Amino acid sequence: MKENVKKIIVEVLNSLSVSRKRILLTLSAALVIGLGAGYLMWSLSGLPQIRMLEEYAPLETTVVYSKDGELLAELFIERRTFLPYYKIPQLVKNAFIATEDARFYHHHGIDFLRTLSAFVSNVKAGGIVQGGSTITQQLAKMLFLKPERNISRKIKEAFLSMMIERHYTKDEILGLYLNQTYFGTRAYGIEAASNTYFGKSTAELTAAESALLAAMPKAPSNYSPFKHPDRAKIRRDYVLRRMLVNNFISEEEYERALKIPLPITVKSRRYRAPYFIEFLRENLEAKYGDRLYTSGIRINSTVDLRMQEAAEAAVTKGIEQIHKRRKKGVQAALLAVDLKSGEIRAMVGGTDFWETQFNRAVSAQRQPGSAFKPFVYLTALNRGMIPDDTVVDTEVTYIGSSKRDLWTPGNYEDEYNGEVTLRTALTHSMNAATVCIADSVGIENVIATARAFGFKSTIQPYLSSALGASDITLIDLVYAYSAFATGKKFDPIYFDRVTDRYGSVLEDAVRVQKKLIDPGVVEEMRDLLSSVIQHGTGSAAKVLNRPLYGKTGTTNDFGDAWFVGFDDDTVVGVWVGRDSHKPIGHKETGATAALPIWIEFMKNYKEGVAVNQADGANQADGGKPKSGGKADGGKADGAGIGRAGGGKTDGAVKKPDVKIPQKPAPPKKPESKPDGKPPKNPDGKPPG
Repeated sequence: MKENVKKIIVEVLNSLSVSRKRILLTLSAALVIGLGAGYLMWSLSGLPQIRMLEEYAPLETTVVYSKDGELLAELFIERRTFLPYYKIPQLVKNAFIATEDARFYHHHGIDFLRTLSAFVSNVKAGGIVQGGSTITQQLAKMLFLKPERNISRKIKEAFLSMMIERHYTKDEILGLYLNQTYFGTRAYGIEAASNTYFGKSTAELTAAESALLAAMPKAPSNYSPFKHPDRAKIRRDYVLRRMLVNNFISEEEYERALKIPLPITVKSRRYRAPYFIEFLRENLEAKYGDRLYTSGIRINSTVDLRMQEAAEAAVTKGIEQIHKRRKKGVQAALLAVDLKSGEIRAMVGGTDFWETQFNRAVSAQRQPGSAFKPFVYLTALNRGMIPDDTVVDTEVTYIGSSKRDLWTPGNYEDEYNGEVTLRTALTHSMNAATVCIADSVGIENVIATARAFGFKSTIQPYLSSALGASDITLIDLVYAYSAFATGKKFDPIYFDRVTDRYGSVLEDAVRVQKKLIDPGVVEEMRDLLSSVIQHGTGSAAKVLNRPLYGKTGTTNDFGDAWFVGFDDDTVVGVWVGRDSHKPIGHKETGATAALPIWIEFMKNYKEGVAVNQADGANQADGGKPKSGGKADGGKADGAGIGRAGGGKTDGAVKKPDVKIPQKPAPPKKPESKPDGKPPKNPDGKPPG
């Protein structure tokens, strides 16, 4: 009996032990599952919404087009051009599938077979030698996750991948991946990479080229064909082999692709019209900020590429000719503006943008010399004078702020012509006559005229400003001259339309036009400026054989040379000089240094267009000035004569602090410079 009781007690105790073990095991399992579920929930907390992909907008390059639809430049932080998935060739897709995810079309975001295979390979190798991430997992990591290595990130990556696969087609996923991937050399996305490495669009890629690009995302720097060509070739050939194994290319295509050399230089684009692009970029950046470089904006600019190329060629040729006779280092700028719209058609801000980015067409403040004189004559015309009215060209000394502050503007070779018409005075750029007009109408009124024309720089209230002694910019001078042609002046227009990546209009150009000159006075100004071409310092331009209007300009010591003028369509200004303000060279005037560049441009931008001068074209007064004629009604007879040591004062009139050049014997009347003593051309043609 005791034996049985003992046996029963042992069995009961054993039973309780087994139950306890089961309970402990159950509790342990529940704890592990709970902890795992908790960790999983914690890992998945804060997952981004997959529908955010519907608003996917990668940093995309802004592109600038010319007036005639040519690509001028790209502006970017990350060089990327978004390419819709349906425009990516299957050959390119296959190259990436072969090397990154051969079972891409057969899994749902996670390739368990590949993951297991990668795990086994890594265990055998004792390190990570093979990755198991699918293309979808890589996309999830690029778009949503931080580049950290832990189990939490892998769990998030797996769940995101499955969610992406539920909402998007395989081709949409592959397209997003190819647009997001970094390929090295600042190229983001397949289209930018194609242009960077091969100078072509994705649609034009060959099997060998597709394989090289597919080889790079794993380690762009390590497999760069420019830095490590041997590694890049091994990796490219591996991709080609994978394409062959997966029946994406034939054996013949494979063998042929293996023989194709790698690219050896980056196919990065240089700007076309670089000075203009920088001008446009600086102005639009003030409006759009960083969006200008990240939002895929499309800018239709105003530059005509044919005219731009003609401008660059003209500047290059003109400076080459100057450097044959002068010390190197001479710079030049050219600006061409459409008269009907105010749109900039061509801009050259220097001889080589890639050496110096300073834009002399818009930023250089230089003295215009006699190119400013037309504003003196316009002021006179606005006050009732006409081109045939007369002014006295004689030596006069003007008093400044004190009796000791004297200034006597002189003509070339100290030759004075007495009574001359306004037309003759401007045609031959007579300094004494021009200052006499400025003194008569009031230098303050001349300055007011210039202000109305949009000059932003300070014009000094001295009579010497009538001869162009105050600094201005080429762009201000060119737009001011446009009003001489039409009577109206535009604000600078440098784009026609700005759109976003989807084609929606962000901004159309606003054309602000201001009427400045009455039609009758416009005709008189064209008369005066035509005479400069026909009989004066701009006569070399007659070779173009069509109606032209303009004015030369030269400053003291030949530091600046100008020509600004127009035909019936375009106003063009050219400046030549040195950044140091040192002389270009002896006798390098507007007519010899700037006008040849202007003529070259005007000849080539309208190549083949020959327009005969209209019958009855405006003529100058001939070689000798007329005497007599109507004087300005408000001016006393004899004004401007015999005023040495006295006369009217318009503020502090100061004699320019300049070195007067030597005076060779001239065969013709040249343009007079502010100091009144310019030299002549060696060939006898009047300088500018």
